[in-house]
Amino acid sequence: MSEEQELLQRILRQEKEIQFADFSNETALQIGLSLLQGAQGQEKPITIDITRCGQQIFHYAMSGTAIDNDEWILRKNRIVTRFGHSSLYIGTLLKEAGQTLEEKYLISSHEYAAHGGAFPLIIRGVGPIGTITVSGMAQRDDHELVVSTLRKCLNVNDATHPQSAQYSIK
Repeated sequence: MSEEQELLQRILRQEKEIQFADFSNETALQIGLSLLQGAQGQEKPITIDITRCGQQIFHYAMSGTAIDNDEWILRKNRIVTRFGHSSLYIGTLLKEAGQTLEEKYLISSHEYAAHGGAFPLIIRGVGPIGTITVSGMAQRDDHELVVSTLRKCLNVNDATHPQSAQYSIK
């Protein structure tokens, strides 16, 4: 199995495991602040965005970020909204296929970014209803910050340790 295939399987497991029973504005605030705290611990300037059903319910740009980060967020979010998978998943799928967005899906990379950092906001039993996105670090670091923060907030361990999977915010 190739490195890309392994990563695709890992991301699909994450998307299956990291789901919410419900998602309020207060939940978005808690997760947004947890993402901010995680980035501050790494001393990395990022922009954070949480959108539910098309409404931006949390957005914060740390000092050291720029409008470019907001543009990356918009483009990454379009990928998640269109495909229902994380932006890193779609980027890895394209890499494995040896194709660009334009070649495979006939969409513009000026409008869409298949780079890690946008994760689907999934309601268990419903499906994706929004995005939780970070921009500012390397794409895998953006993705991992979102995933690790959501795991912590939801008290969901990696699939190799499923014994403590709970799906409500602490």
